[in-house]
Amino acid sequence: MKNLKKMIPLLIFFFCLASGLAQAHFGMLIPSAPTVMETKDADLNLVAKFWHPFENSGMNLEKPKSFKVYHNGQPQDLLSSLKPIKEGAFSAFSLAYKIAKPGLYAFVLEPQPYFEPQEDKHIIHYTKVYVDAFGDNEGWSEPIKGLKTEIVPLVNPGALYAGNTFVGRVLSDGKPVVGGEVEIEWYPGPNLAGQAPYDSMVTQTLVTDDQGLFSYTAPAAGWWGFAALSEADYKLPFEGKDREVELGGVLWVYFHQFQPAVPAGKK
Repeated sequence: MKNLKKMIPLLIFFFCLASGLAQAHFGMLIPSAPTVMETKDADLNLVAKFWHPFENSGMNLEKPKSFKVYHNGQPQDLLSSLKPIKEGAFSAFSLAYKIAKPGLYAFVLEPQPYFEPQEDKHIIHYTKVYVDAFGDNEGWSEPIKGLKTEIVPLVNPGALYAGNTFVGRVLSDGKPVVGGEVEIEWYPGPNLAGQAPYDSMVTQTLVTDDQGLFSYTAPAAGWWGFAALSEADYKLPFEGKDREVELGGVLWVYFHQFQPAVPAGKK
């Protein structure tokens, strides 16, 4: 009987894995266009959700604690402009935003803490996506002032093809995160799920180096999510007990399909 009691937590863990419950959580923030070059694309629609991107399955997203856009380094509060929507059976949010000027737009969402019973900890994913507008994308390699944790690109995130290598630096309180875990998933698009030969390949994982750097070569076009995870230096209560807090610096990057050559002058 004692041995059986000891085995119960292990059996529950393997049951969760087998039933698909032990999945990576990602804050998602997906704009209707990753780059705006024409006026017709300037009316953006962004969707925010808390999701398992590869499988395209979800969880409820509460109204975020903060939602801002940064343009030329200046923040604009967009929280009151968020509209509640449903993604399948789950709560999510959308935002209509008109791009009025050239430049780089960084949309950043800070959610309410989410308690994950399986991991016995809170999860807070600071989620970011860039949109280039009208050929001006300066500033993508600069950290966003005041952001608790983030991935800072070291290659232009608005000019990547499938097969290109993305390089980023993970920061927490402005300092590189050494040996931090980065989870990576592909989002196949609305109503689609990815196919992986093994469950272990749904979420790909790597570790940052001694400068907080990591690199990843995307094998397919589309949106890819990078979630850099670290442990907060504080705890939050849940059911009368202080619990650990996992911080995630999440960045969504679009990789374009490489186009075949055409006769010169025929574009």
